[in-house]
Amino acid sequence: MNIQKLLTDHIDIWTAAETEKKSGRGRSSGNAGNVYGIKKLRELILELAVRGKLVPQDANDEPASELLKRIQAEKARLVAEGKIKSKSPLTPLLQRGGSKATAANSNLTSPPLVKGGPGGISENEMPFELPPRWAWIKVSEIAELITSGSRDWAQYLSDEGAKFITMGNLSRGSYELRLENMRYVNPLKTGEGARTKLEADDLLISITGDVGNLGRVPEDFGDAYINQHICLLRFLPLCRNRYFPEVMRSPMATLQFNEPQRGIKNSFRLGDLNEMVIPLPPINQQHRIVAKVDELMALCDQLETQHSNAADAHEKLVNHLLGTLTQSPTTASPLCKRGAGGDLDWQRIAEHFDTLFTTEASIDALKQTLLQLAVMGKLVPQDPNDEPASELLKCIQTEKAKLVAEGKIKKSKQLPPITDPEMPFDLQEGWEWIRVSDIAELTTSGSRDWAQYLSDEGAKFITMGNLSRGSYKLRLENMRYVNPPKTGEGSRTKLEANDLLISITGDVGNLGRIPENFGEAYINQHTCLLRFLPQCRNRYFPEAMRSPMASLQFNAPQRGIKNSFRLGDLDEMVFPLPPLAEQHRIVAKVDEFMALCNQLKSRIIEAKQLQQKLADVLVEQAVTQ
Repeated sequence: MNIQKLLTDHIDIWTAAETEKKSGRGRSSGNAGNVYGIKKLRELILELAVRGKLVPQDANDEPASELLKRIQAEKARLVAEGKIKSKSPLTPLLQRGGSKATAANSNLTSPPLVKGGPGGISENEMPFELPPRWAWIKVSEIAELITSGSRDWAQYLSDEGAKFITMGNLSRGSYELRLENMRYVNPLKTGEGARTKLEADDLLISITGDVGNLGRVPEDFGDAYINQHICLLRFLPLCRNRYFPEVMRSPMATLQFNEPQRGIKNSFRLGDLNEMVIPLPPINQQHRIVAKVDELMALCDQLETQHSNAADAHEKLVNHLLGTLTQSPTTASPLCKRGAGGDLDWQRIAEHFDTLFTTEASIDALKQTLLQLAVMGKLVPQDPNDEPASELLKCIQTEKAKLVAEGKIKKSKQLPPITDPEMPFDLQEGWEWIRVSDIAELTTSGSRDWAQYLSDEGAKFITMGNLSRGSYKLRLENMRYVNPPKTGEGSRTKLEANDLLISITGDVGNLGRIPENFGEAYINQHTCLLRFLPQCRNRYFPEAMRSPMASLQFNAPQRGIKNSFRLGDLDEMVFPLPPLAEQHRIVAKVDEFMALCNQLKSRIIEAKQLQQKLADVLVEQAVTQ
């Protein structure tokens, strides 16, 4: 298998199938890469390695059966010397390699392994055919020690001392220890302090939660211990090379980590690890495999770095060019062909649209720019025949005074005039700066006493989980229900059509807008209800609330408790008020552009899914070839 050729011949597929952003974890980690194709390529390298297809076989190698004899002799000696405990004798193996395996597991998406009897390896446990001179073994055959930490470590925790390894220090798809959040202990020198003291080359495996995360103890690591969620696998001296850690991060091992799940959900017993089956190559072949894995993983690292650098440069270019649209002169209206500065900026973007907007992130950035242009008055042309916003503001103030006089709403607190530092940009002709309190009929939040009214049916109960980021569409898939009293909280927080809901704790600024005919609904204490005055119940204000200008204000105050936003903060937020006719034109143009963006994003997602399928096909063909 010429995997270098496989890599270079299909480099467009490996790098086009993107997934998530990097998380900054260690090399070759499943979370480290943001490219699905390269992640699959790493898995392929390891799968070919354990199948004996990564490097050529050498007929002069001593067969693994001879290595296994020496391993068994070494283990017997350690037992006789009292250095390790005796294990149950293994039953004769049905296959040690060379003959054809009967199991169906022939690729990376194989069904889970079927366990055989204690100590032996049945044909059903052999997931694929081994090369000649290889052998199937169980982990227990090459282990000097398999144990886990105890639950009694809390009393020994300290600000300094020996390192205390927890699941947070292990990696997915790698065995590099993550040391950025290290904890420490001062343990006893006997008991747990002796049993779980780590040594160089020990392999650590998470056995609860995300089972199969790994960490390998390097040389000169110093005193270190583990907690109860981690298994310590110490190999026999003849097996303390890097071949076995590479096996334990391969897809074949992952299938076995994920398959048993006996007892508690997402837990892996020490007995399960004992029974895991792995291929044993000749010792010289092990060294050649590790060298080739290192070589190919380094190529993957280079490819990933090049892709990441290109992606970062692309993101910076998109953000810079979009920034020119919002920073162009106030009189410019780049998207409606008005104003020399704006026209020039937009023309540059339009000429390279197909190369600029090729990722989901770039489309999201374009959406945010469109919303910012909308609130700046640069999305649609101004019409000198529109009644100015100052007249609309007078009508709003008159309506609010009438509602106060009728006792329908409370008189709002008098806020200071809007100062120059609060105005992030110059307004268009006929626009006015306002505070949210100027256009609000009601600003309130739910109470903490709703638990007693929760029910399996009844009125809808809107929580932060029903709100959206960057949108005001309610998410209704996990709806809760209440049967509240008809007075008190039941009347104060009852929702009406066009109410805007805003998260005010945690992820501040998530939104939801109540549609027509929504039915009876209420909110909890983490959600703010903003009910606009009748003249302002159109969609311009919800659009403004999801713009970058609003996001800056949601994120700026953070007064009191971290990540909380007070109702007073909402009242003080400043917004541009366009003429009413222009508000309607802005909403229509936003809808038009957002529909185009969504169509483009759907095509990008479909193309990415196709690239991922192509990567899967290439991997499967390589494994079964």
